[in-house]
Amino acid sequence: MDPRIYGPLPGPTGGPGQVNRPSGAGNGPRGTPGSTGTAGPATDFRTIFQKQLDQERLKFSAHAQERLAGRTTRLTEADLAKLDQAVDKAAAKGSRESLILMKDLALVVSVKNRTVITAVDGERMKENVFTNIDSAVII
Repeated sequence: MDPRIYGPLPGPTGGPGQVNRPSGAGNGPRGTPGSTGTAGPATDFRTIFQKQLDQERLKFSAHAQERLAGRTTRLTEADLAKLDQAVDKAAAKGSRESLILMKDLALVVSVKNRTVITAVDGERMKENVFTNIDSAVII
């Protein structure tokens, strides 16, 4: 047979395009051809995925939550998105602890942990000295 007309000849596995795989290799269920050997319940994936999402989200310490609770204005979803982007920018520059100035609010953020450590509103901001920071982001 001419391979230019009929395609490649079948290999030892019985058909064109099939690949000989050792038992247990690939991406099928455990013990079947194409298996990766790491099959587990779907909850394992969900748990790992949720843990990853939680690491990426910005968290607020109890102290920061108390400080923000006393404010009359609340952070909107858009504000949180801007804050998250500011933390990403600080992380890209290698920051560890950053002061983020946003409207009339100053936030000290642990960049590594993605956690707002403290929040100071505009009136109290003027009287404070911010220490243990290595960067500032103004949004």
